[in-house]
Amino acid sequence: MNPAIYRRRRLVNALNMGASMFAMVFGLFWLAWILWTLFAHGFSGLHANVFLKSTPPPGSAGGLANAIYGSLLMTLFGTLIGTPIGTLAGIYLAEFGQRGWLAPVTRFINDILLSAPSIVIGLFVYEVYVVSVGHFSGWAGSFALALLVIPVVVRTTENMLRLVPNSLREAAAALGAPQWKVIMHVTLRSAKAGVITGILLAVARISGETAPLLFTALNNQFWNSNMNQPMANLPMVIFQFAMSPYEDWHTLAWAGALLITLSVLSLNILARWLGSQKTASH
Repeated sequence: MNPAIYRRRRLVNALNMGASMFAMVFGLFWLAWILWTLFAHGFSGLHANVFLKSTPPPGSAGGLANAIYGSLLMTLFGTLIGTPIGTLAGIYLAEFGQRGWLAPVTRFINDILLSAPSIVIGLFVYEVYVVSVGHFSGWAGSFALALLVIPVVVRTTENMLRLVPNSLREAAAALGAPQWKVIMHVTLRSAKAGVITGILLAVARISGETAPLLFTALNNQFWNSNMNQPMANLPMVIFQFAMSPYEDWHTLAWAGALLITLSVLSLNILARWLGSQKTASH
């Protein structure tokens, strides 16, 4: 090889590697700064009252118990509503999506939902559900979160089922198993870890969503277990408290932000671990 060409390639490679390293360090620097600030302010606001008392008026001792409860409840129902729909749609696309026009249209709509801003989902549920019933509610928040869960579960389920070798399907069919049993007891069971990973990633996505809840569940200063009424939730409380001029509310907002960050981090770590277990098993 011509030495001049070799030196030029080495130089170009070194420049590209240096630019890549700089971009990585630059991004990690801001991430570390954000996390350091969050942990420094958030841990100082964590105490027992955060989990035991409801959101207080300005200047009073209180916590985030009602907001934590509301977030958990709406996330739970949003996941329970969205997961079966997303899983069944993903099964259809993976197992029956090779023919007909419905599968390409479904994938196209799913891609739109996957990339749609969450505030658009919130406005849609507001127009379709909140306006028709005449009030904000926990159910409206759950429906908005479910619409965010569905496309993530659909995409993950389809991709995981496509990784299952066709030889497993053919072997089960050769033994006389009907197609629904092949899907339920062979294909879906083989991709179980990947499907659960997708569900966990969907839960992690909706855990910190604020915009959809702004137009659906709104907020509630008090403890409320009635899903037909406005319901407190952590993202809205953080938004409200962070924008206020009160220092005690700022402290609770930092504590709430830290709780959401830790929950999302834990879900992502669990999803990564399940993904690595699936890879290791293969």
